[in-house]
Amino acid sequence: MTNYPLLNLFWTMLEFFIWILWFFLLFKILADIFRSHDMSGWAKAGWIVLVIILPFIGVLAYVIIRGRSMGLRDQEQAQKADAAFKQYIRDAAAPPTEGVTASTGTRHVEELSKLADLKANGALTEDEFQKAKDKLLG
Repeated sequence: MTNYPLLNLFWTMLEFFIWILWFFLLFKILADIFRSHDMSGWAKAGWIVLVIILPFIGVLAYVIIRGRSMGLRDQEQAQKADAAFKQYIRDAAAPPTEGVTASTGTRHVEELSKLADLKANGALTEDEFQKAKDKLLG
């Protein structure tokens, strides 16, 4: 049996956790470099080389220099995803188009089922659910 004190175990766990956080930050920064539209291809290449060749200095420099814009790009992407999700809800709750034949009843059932799932998942409030249901059935 080996002698490995409890404090060493905690220290090892802390180092492992910090290592995982480091990789998360590194991948987040690499994704942000590729997602950034305000940098030229050469600037992106320079940041990638800096982050890969001198990882600690490169990552810290990127966070210091471009950290604020990185947060803004994350916020913009979240707003676009939210808008797309809300548009999907509007499209799913829209009344059927003209010329829909016998499948109209089936379509209503499917769309009501989608609305109920969205409500159950917490994506829709009770009021939004009722409005969408009334719009669909009305």
